[in-house]
Amino acid sequence: MSSSAERASPPDADPAAVTCFSVTGEASPGLMPRLLEPFAKRGLVPDAFHARAANGRLTVEIRCDGLEPALAAYIGRCLRQVYLVERVLVSTEEAEA
Repeated sequence: MSSSAERASPPDADPAAVTCFSVTGEASPGLMPRLLEPFAKRGLVPDAFHARAANGRLTVEIRCDGLEPALAAYIGRCLRQVYLVERVLVSTEEAEA
């Protein structure tokens, strides 16, 4: 089966950069697919996606290797507009060798 989706590493991105998105919101069955939508719209597949629900809140960590800083910032802004999202933190660091 062939797929046109790519990892979250566009060809002109810095391969050494790792971007992490930390999202907190109301625990709802529709929140996780909404968080993946900004990536899917760009044909990107995050390198890691981890979610944990506790006390009516959902905390999601999304990691993408090799995103350009401008694209990472834009996706962060898109995530902040998602229904039921309360907080989005975006951090970028150099990958370990």
